[in-house]
Amino acid sequence: MIEKDFVTEGLRRTRIDEYLENELQRAGYGGMEIQVTPLGTMVVVYAERPGMVIGRGGKTVRNITQNLKIEYGLENPQVEVKEVEVPELNPKIMAYKIASMLQRGMHFRRVAYTALRRIMGAGAQGVEVTISGKIRGARSACAKFTDGYIKRCGEPSTRFVKEGFATVQLKPGVLGIYVRIMPPNVILPDKVEIKIPPKEKTTVDTVMETLKTEKPAESDDEDIESVEISETLETIETSEVVEEITKENEEEKKSSEIEITEETPKKEQIEDKPKKQEEKTKKDETEEKPIEKPEKSN
Repeated sequence: MIEKDFVTEGLRRTRIDEYLENELQRAGYGGMEIQVTPLGTMVVVYAERPGMVIGRGGKTVRNITQNLKIEYGLENPQVEVKEVEVPELNPKIMAYKIASMLQRGMHFRRVAYTALRRIMGAGAQGVEVTISGKIRGARSACAKFTDGYIKRCGEPSTRFVKEGFATVQLKPGVLGIYVRIMPPNVILPDKVEIKIPPKEKTTVDTVMETLKTEKPAESDDEDIESVEISETLETIETSEVVEEITKENEEEKKSSEIEITEETPKKEQIEDKPKKQEEKTKKDETEEKPIEKPEKSN
């Protein structure tokens, strides 16, 4: 018996949806929600132009509430109108727009590609548009246009993907337009993020932290553990001191080599000075010696 109640409730909701679709087609009908409350039933209507849903002085809203109460048996219905923020991401609105463009006489391929561009430009992850009927000639056919990434089967296809349907009457026959949109900011269950771990720093502080975080073994030899910790710290400190000493020795060697290279030319100059002085003395002696004239013979 409970199953019959679910079926009757589903049929009533589909009938209400069809009624609102026919009444508010010009206002850009984008779907509805029914919420049962203790005060009555709240019917939330989504539309592209909410002003046309309300009407002058709320005339159309009052007519809709009366029809919902009398024809569909809703207890104390209250209609609330909400504006669709992004009409391009609503599949029902886009299906009606495609139908109106086809009714004006535009080619189905051009209509489909313009709709795909508009929907993907609004930020959708994926789109699928199917137009079926007598689109090419006397024989019926089905044309499917897709863009982006969209789920076609499984639970994500029913939970995340939005669907919309519309029909249009042309001279060859009736065409059916079926639009499926995968909205943005949808996190799929098969998405995996890989995080890169930060680089570890080998210092005394990190060693202390790791040793503190480690759980102590269940034994009474606490003194042995403290000695091991102190030994590890001493080895780390000694290694750092040795590195500093080696660096200082290397710097001293470099400075001494530079000083030696600067002093070498000075020593050579000092050694060259006495040689030059000896050469000068020899020249002076040769100049001072008198030239001896030969004696004439009688």
